[in-house]
Amino acid sequence: MSTGLQIFTAVHTLISLVAIVAGCVVMSGLIRSKRRDAWTAVFLGTAAATTVTGFFFPFHGPTPAIILGVISLVPLTFAFLGRYRHRLAGAWRWIYVVSACVVLYFSVFVLVVQSFQKVPGLHALTPTESEPPFKVTQLTVLILFVVLTVVSTRNFHVEDQPSVSSVGTSR
Repeated sequence: MSTGLQIFTAVHTLISLVAIVAGCVVMSGLIRSKRRDAWTAVFLGTAAATTVTGFFFPFHGPTPAIILGVISLVPLTFAFLGRYRHRLAGAWRWIYVVSACVVLYFSVFVLVVQSFQKVPGLHALTPTESEPPFKVTQLTVLILFVVLTVVSTRNFHVEDQPSVSSVGTSR
């Protein structure tokens, strides 16, 4: 791998990790019915950057990563629309919540895949990613996100929260 590609991979990975951390803070706020405006901007911005930069890796035909990148554009678009264009009004509240949770899930899904591919101890357990430890881990993550998405959707309400025009303000 060339030095340029190594640097690009490191930056892409760093952006992805920032998106995951910010997404966890945002999801925590959703569960507690707290808008975290600055964290939301960081989360959605870095999630979008991760998706877009993923398309700049050398292309050797459609791969699961490319397909997931294309699919992730849908909930990412809905999350942006719900949060910033429609300001969580009406049905856009739950559309935003579900979309944001799906975006975070996709990022964590990729983190798990990459961990099993790159961490020697995990890779030794699942060299083909079809072994039970990999499947159980991914199923556990999926179930956790389904539960957290349901809880977030039920708990997050904007009626009692003042609107904030500044993206830099965090709650």
